[in-house]
Amino acid sequence: MQAGASDFITKPWTNQQIVQSVRTSLGLAAAGQIGKQSEPPSRDDLNGRYDLDGIVGRDPGLLRILELATRVAPTDASVLVTGESGTGKEAIAEAIHRNSERRSGPFVKVNLGGISASLFESEMFGHTKGAFTDAHQSRRGRFEVANGGTILLDEIGDLDTSSQVKLLRVLQDRTYEVLGSSQPRTVDVRVISATNRNLTEMVALGQFREDLLYRINLITVHVPALRERPDDIPALAGHFLELASKAYGKVGMSIEAAAFRWLRGRPWPGNIRELKNVVERALLVARGDVVTVADFAEHAGAGAAAGRSHALPDVGSMTIDEIERAMIIKSLRHHDGNVSRVADSLGLSRAALYRRFEKYEIEP
Repeated sequence: MQAGASDFITKPWTNQQIVQSVRTSLGLAAAGQIGKQSEPPSRDDLNGRYDLDGIVGRDPGLLRILELATRVAPTDASVLVTGESGTGKEAIAEAIHRNSERRSGPFVKVNLGGISASLFESEMFGHTKGAFTDAHQSRRGRFEVANGGTILLDEIGDLDTSSQVKLLRVLQDRTYEVLGSSQPRTVDVRVISATNRNLTEMVALGQFREDLLYRINLITVHVPALRERPDDIPALAGHFLELASKAYGKVGMSIEAAAFRWLRGRPWPGNIRELKNVVERALLVARGDVVTVADFAEHAGAGAAAGRSHALPDVGSMTIDEIERAMIIKSLRHHDGNVSRVADSLGLSRAALYRRFEKYEIEP
């Protein structure tokens, strides 16, 4: 794999595995040739050929990502979507599914960061009635639900090592066993993984299995941070304003030009998710039909970014854990205990935030 092999097959294999691997490799080779023979298409060209609903932007970096995603979509190649929290990795995964041969099948999203090691097998592979205490009825696992479609393994970097071993088997030979049953089952599913962590560094540290990394990243799609595509911020803000206007019954709202310039000047550590929340809050507090800079600044922590470097504690005065705990407590107070808003403001999922509550003994 390090020398450039596109896939590997473990013993014992089946003819179906070999055929599927060859078909995927040929599809990827054909997609690569198409990409070499033509210039990257414009956003209008992409919209005319593919279903990219929900993905806003015309930044050249984003267009290259969309071109890559749509080129590999017709294949069954495993895709690893990387990028900071809130950049829209899930939207890219959904676009790959909608433009694949599996579009009529299910698209199942699994937040691996929210599944404990003790429940992993039951959640992913299902269980039979009586398989364990309180198993009063049989339950279908996520892989069975996704059969014939696509499964998104979100936050795969948060998966513990014991669960990584169990996941590797089903990804290698597409077989698994339901908890409480010894009868192997097969599954036909396309796997897309997503993470905001550096899996290569985790492999070097022994925190992530190298063979699992090879299995999930046949194609890697890195989604750029919002600060790397500032020209898309006005379009995204306008898009979120339109959605929020309909949701909250405030039709006819607009954003003033100065506010667009203000939005472009912010660093957006929470990326698109943060921008969406800021636009919704500004819409709700706006006094007229036009959202102004004051509406955004009043509830978006204006000036926080500028003073952030001076607000940090002296070197050696606090550990990383102490800083993280203090920021969580500060966010809880700022958002009046609203866990969803705290998670969004910190760039975490609710499950990841609850794990930190337990780690630092914080009562939400």
